Amino acid sequence: MNVMRDPRIEKVVVNIGVGEAGEKLIKAEKVLQLITDRKPVRTVSKTINKDWGIKKGMPIGCKVTLRGEKAESFLKDAFWIRDNKIPDYSFDDNGNLSFGIPDYTDFPGMKYDPKIGILGMDVCVSVSRAGVRVKNRKRCAHKIPTKHRMTYEETTAFVKSRFGVEVVK
Repeated sequence: MNVMRDPRIEKVVVNIGVGEAGEKLIKAEKVLQLITDRKPVRTVSKTINKDWGIKKGMPIGCKVTLRGEKAESFLKDAFWIRDNKIPDYSFDDNGNLSFGIPDYTDFPGMKYDPKIGILGMDVCVSVSRAGVRVKNRKRCAHKIPTKHRMTYEETTAFVKSRFGVEVVK
């Protein structure tokens, strides 16, 4: 089998959106730091929403990007929290997977802190093959051939075999 055709986890992005700056955002950053052992980056709004009081450029959430072994170990814990079951609508046609975790205290070793409260998070996983950098590089970027792109079926099969996750219809 060709090594370049083997699927791999490119990255895992863990995101908490709180919708406002201030104390809630600081608590969300603390939760992400506890769970991932990485410093979170703030995300800012791109548009204006007067109903919610959101201005353009206002910090409204935080995220952490994980790669390599850290990403795989985090995913094992995240799938365990979801009872190793993921709905099929969580997968898209390009090799991506997204699901939510309702409470950070479900992670092993985490205890409820009344100062923080209950915070959920979104987990976005990007699965790709070796050579996808050709599409994203700055100089001499090219398209990836259709047969080298990840499909829905290949992504679900990879997640089933690597993590033992059941894809529920």
